Amino acid sequence: MSEDSAMAPGDDTGMEHDAFRDEEGRISALWLERLRAFLDAGRSEDVTLVMEPLHTADVGDVLEQLDHDERLNLVHMLGESFDFSALTEVDESIRLEIMEALPNADIARGVAELDNDDAVYLLEDLEQEDRDEILSALPTFERLSLKRSLDFPEDSAGRRMQTDFIAIPPFWTVGQTIDYLRSEKDLPDEFYQIYVVDAAYKVLGTLPLDKFLRTPRATKIDAIMNTTLVLVNAEEDQEEAARSFERYDLVEVGVVDENGRLVGVLTIDDIVDVIQEEAEEDIRLMAGVGDEDVSDTTLDTVKSRVPWLVVNLVTAVLVSLVIGLFNATIEQMVALAVLMPIVASMGGNAGAQTMTVTVRALAMRELDGGRLRRLIRREMVVGFVNGVIFAVLIGIVTAFRYGNIELGVVIGLAMVINMIVAGTFGILIPLTLDKLKADPAIASAVFVTTITDVVGFFAFLGIAGLWFGLF
Repeated sequence: MSEDSAMAPGDDTGMEHDAFRDEEGRISALWLERLRAFLDAGRSEDVTLVMEPLHTADVGDVLEQLDHDERLNLVHMLGESFDFSALTEVDESIRLEIMEALPNADIARGVAELDNDDAVYLLEDLEQEDRDEILSALPTFERLSLKRSLDFPEDSAGRRMQTDFIAIPPFWTVGQTIDYLRSEKDLPDEFYQIYVVDAAYKVLGTLPLDKFLRTPRATKIDAIMNTTLVLVNAEEDQEEAARSFERYDLVEVGVVDENGRLVGVLTIDDIVDVIQEEAEEDIRLMAGVGDEDVSDTTLDTVKSRVPWLVVNLVTAVLVSLVIGLFNATIEQMVALAVLMPIVASMGGNAGAQTMTVTVRALAMRELDGGRLRRLIRREMVVGFVNGVIFAVLIGIVTAFRYGNIELGVVIGLAMVINMIVAGTFGILIPLTLDKLKADPAIASAVFVTTITDVVGFFAFLGIAGLWFGLF
């Protein structure tokens, strides 16, 4: 579409929000083409007009669809109307790319309008010098609040929390609290419960809004508050905090410091992001791609993948050395070379299944003593049963294909051995890495695959050599 047709009379914008996505839920190609036409023509008013109705998540999608120069042009054209919370919706590489291109004064202006947790999310990956300059441009209260959150460990609840919450004393009545909520202007825009605290801001109880709104005005707060508390320590890992939400079906939880004082709250929208991030991280680590994003450059992608490919190369050489021990055996019976990948492949797949179940159970803290013993026994038995099933199948196929029943027995025995090994080491390797304080999602797949390959080839070729006297 030409620039003229994109901006034809009577269709100056033509970009209603309901046309933003196509029937498959993707950004409409026509919508995006028209936006690009406005950007190329420098029509900042039209750009602002068409971007204004979009949710911040949609703005993030638009930024990811545009090229480097286009997205910077878009941010500059939007100026003060650009909502910096959209940067929490994009890949890290794009977020840093945009923030590095903007003056720190503009970032400070945008950050000042964000919730504490979103502001921390944007600032934590910046260079210390830039971060300090941005913080120094903020009002005193916001600056101190952000500094305190940034002092907590990375990926902790303190980094994720919002510092705006509602706290009241226990001796207030429901009526006093309602009047306070109506008159006080500096309150969070959204909240799910009220916190009852003492003079030192230690939590005495919580008050859900549904219970609060159904109670007569004269009722004292301490008479209706919940005293069974679920709280999260600010230095606790965000993944542990997410488990508290899952375990107790929470929508909001208070965050306390080392002295037990209430310093913030975590809400369900923050935890949904944590759950998604942790799941994506585990998936990437199991595949050996680190923290790679689809928007990363070719060079960054290569740097991310090469280390684990090197590890894979080393393990592949180890497997080849095992095969090399049986060169004479393979030369005397060529069928062994055709069949041996089947044993290794089945073992690798079975090991991956067990490893995935184990890594998930470790991540969810589900493997106490009793469950662990049951899981080990179960997977060993499953490995044996599956080994027998597939030993019979591949044994029959092999016997018919090569007219050699003994060869079918040999591959069947090797299959049983390797499937049992796969089930056993699919558990033991992640457990060992976890005991060594290493993330079992990172290296388990490499070690499990290596062991099943080595055992598979060694068992098959070794049994064949002994059975047929090929040594």
